[in-house]
Amino acid sequence: MTAVLGRTTGWLRARDTVVTERMDDPDCDLPTLFRTYAQFPVVNGIVAGWAITYRTEIRPRLTGTQHTLLDIGAGGGDVARSLVRLARRDGITLSVTAIDPDPRAAAYVRSLPAHDGVVYRQCTSSELVEEGAQFDVVISNHVLHHLSAMELGAVLADSEKLTTGIAIHSDIRRTRLGYVLYGAVTALLFRRSFVREDGLISIRRSFLPSELRGVLPSRWRVRSQPFFRTLAIFDSRG
Repeated sequence: MTAVLGRTTGWLRARDTVVTERMDDPDCDLPTLFRTYAQFPVVNGIVAGWAITYRTEIRPRLTGTQHTLLDIGAGGGDVARSLVRLARRDGITLSVTAIDPDPRAAAYVRSLPAHDGVVYRQCTSSELVEEGAQFDVVISNHVLHHLSAMELGAVLADSEKLTTGIAIHSDIRRTRLGYVLYGAVTALLFRRSFVREDGLISIRRSFLPSELRGVLPSRWRVRSQPFFRTLAIFDSRG
């Protein structure tokens, strides 16, 4: 662990866009991938901060009792399900469409019990744009750092077209402290999955707020959030 940290701290001065996550390998071990999806509810519940994002950015914009939300790159769908639960506590029915183009993610969510309020689709955001779909809220979790510059631009443009309200892309903020803490905690709690290895790679690939501002279109803003989070936010109302 010490040796790995010693090598990596230098890399954290800049984004490492060369290294790739094991989950992104189409030939990665499928049972290990499915265990990773199964562990994401715990991991994201600890570090992803969606309860905070819901209260500060999403809830104030839900003025009625029924709303729609799109989760781009939803993976195992745990964030989508958690937002449905949060909204339900406030008396709001949130209908979520959780999309991911990866057939392995689609296979995983098909193995889960049906969840009232969430519909899973194997497709891209661009396909939904072509369908003319629109949603009150568009989100993603830990997606931006996976994308090339061209892919990032496409997802942001799609988000603007797909939302009638707000789009929020939540990602990791690259810090040495976050890297050390994540490595230590996941080494103890998460085994036989890609959670630790890919999480550390994700930190290395993630943006600083200043870096993210430099690649966002003019109508987007950046907000830092506790637990080493950075939000890219677009409000269709300006």
